[in-house]
Amino acid sequence: MFARRLTFLAAGLGLSCLGYMTIGSRGGWDFLLPFRGTRLAALLLVAVAVSTSTILFQTIARNRILTPSIMGFDALYLLILSVSVFLLGGAGLSETSALARFLVSLGLLIVASVGLFGTLLLQRREDVMRMLLTGVVLATLFRSLSSLIARMIDPNEYSTIQVASYARFSRIETDLLGLSAVLILGVVGIAWRMRHRLDILALGRDAAINLGENPRRRTIEVLILVAVLVAVSTAFVGPIAFLGLLVVSLAHLVTPTGSHGTLLVSSSLIAGIALVGGQTVLERVLGLSTPLAVLIDLLGGLVFLILVLKGARR
Repeated sequence: MFARRLTFLAAGLGLSCLGYMTIGSRGGWDFLLPFRGTRLAALLLVAVAVSTSTILFQTIARNRILTPSIMGFDALYLLILSVSVFLLGGAGLSETSALARFLVSLGLLIVASVGLFGTLLLQRREDVMRMLLTGVVLATLFRSLSSLIARMIDPNEYSTIQVASYARFSRIETDLLGLSAVLILGVVGIAWRMRHRLDILALGRDAAINLGENPRRRTIEVLILVAVLVAVSTAFVGPIAFLGLLVVSLAHLVTPTGSHGTLLVSSSLIAGIALVGGQTVLERVLGLSTPLAVLIDLLGGLVFLILVLKGARR
C-alpha cells in the first residue's frame, strides 16, 4: 500500500549517503572509504536505534507523545556515567576498557529502566498525563543528581561527563561499531519478528488479553529492547532529546497506518535522511558550525508542543 512512498524514502536516503561520501572529498578513496564509511555506518545505526526505540516505547505507552528521551532514559544514562566518574575518577574510567564500560552501562540501564518505567507502564489505569509528568519529574531528578555529582568531582574530570551530555554528530564514537551494530541489528530483528504482536499490544491491555497476548510480559520485553537501543545510540552520539519524536511523527504522516512493519521501515528511513542528509548539508554544503542536534531539538520541540496542544483541544 505504501510501497511507492517507502521507495521514495529509500531513494532519498541513498542520495543522502552518496552526498555524505562524495561532497567535499579530498584525497584517495583508500582513506575516505574507511574514514567516512565508519561514520556513515554509525549515523545509520543511530537513526535505526532512535526511531525503533521510539516506535516501541510509544506502543507500550499507547501514546504518540511519549518517547524514551522525554521519559528520562537519556538522563538516566548520563546519571550512570556521572556515578561512574565519581566512583572511579576520570583517569580510572578511561583506563577501563571501552567494552567493559559499555556493557556495565547497558546492564545498569536495563535494570533501572525496567524497575522504574516498567512499574509505571504496567499499571492497569492508563493516565497519559500522569505518565508524562512522571517522566518529566524523573528526567529532572536524574539531571539534578548528575549536576550535583558534577559539582563534587574534579573540574578536569567533569569534561568526561560534559562531552557525553550533548549530541555530537561530527565526532562519533566508532570503537564499538561492530558490537553496537550486532546489538542494534539484533534488537531490530527481534522487533521485526514481534511486529504483529506489537500491532495487538497497541490495541490496549484488554484487547491484547482477549487476543491471547500477555501485556505484562510483552511490556517488559519491549522495555529491555528500548533500553538497549537507547544505550547504544547515546554511547555513539550523546542524548538526542526530540529526534525520535520528530521522525516518528513524520513517519505517521507519510505512512498513516497502524502496521508496525510499515512504521518501523518508514521511521528508520526518515531518521537516516534527517541525520545523514542534515549532517551533509550543514557540514559540507553550507559550512555552518551550528550543531545538527540544535536544529533537530528545535523542530522536535515544536512538534511536541503541537501534539500536546492538539491532544488538549480534544
